[in-house]
Amino acid sequence: MFSLTTLLTFIGVSILLTLAPGPDILFVITQGISNGRKAGIFTALGLAFGNSIHTMGAVLGVSIIFRTSLIAFTVFKILGASYLFYLAYRVIKPRNNRMYLNKSVQINKRKLFARGFVMNILNPKVALFFLAFLPQFANPEFGNIPFQMLVLGAIFILLVIIIFGSFGYFAGSIGDWLLKKPNYSKYLNLISALIFLGIGINLLLTRK
Repeated sequence: MFSLTTLLTFIGVSILLTLAPGPDILFVITQGISNGRKAGIFTALGLAFGNSIHTMGAVLGVSIIFRTSLIAFTVFKILGASYLFYLAYRVIKPRNNRMYLNKSVQINKRKLFARGFVMNILNPKVALFFLAFLPQFANPEFGNIPFQMLVLGAIFILLVIIIFGSFGYFAGSIGDWLLKKPNYSKYLNLISALIFLGIGINLLLTRK
């Protein structure tokens, strides 16, 4: 399906892009520090699987709407930023307490996964990235282009799970240590809120 050179190049570039500082990885780290290892890991999973929607959008050509329509791009940008502002409000409201979404572990996992998933799919920049990135590594000589893009998207998602999950886990370890320090723990939610606000403002200021 792919030449070895193409596959290794794609994996190498994908790893570098995933490791590059950005709002997604900052989001994972923030969740891990604020809520622990599981929060970091499940947020990472949500962000990773959000990429499946963008992969399908690129394969089906739906994502091209964000390239051609300023209205669609702006609407999704505003929705994504609004969601981040909502998260900032949720964090800042109980500022002096460690934030827990729910005492039920199962519900926690679902909400944390959904949080990363929603943040990812509401970011039109990610949709445009997949639309531009995946076709560069698909080759008509190796058969069905849409299927090749699906495979490449799956590989990218797997890499995101590994890399973001690792960041989330270690951020959770740091958070567990910080939360034992009274002088640090009361500031964690405030810092998290400011980060959410910063990511939201950055998204709002993004131009197509």
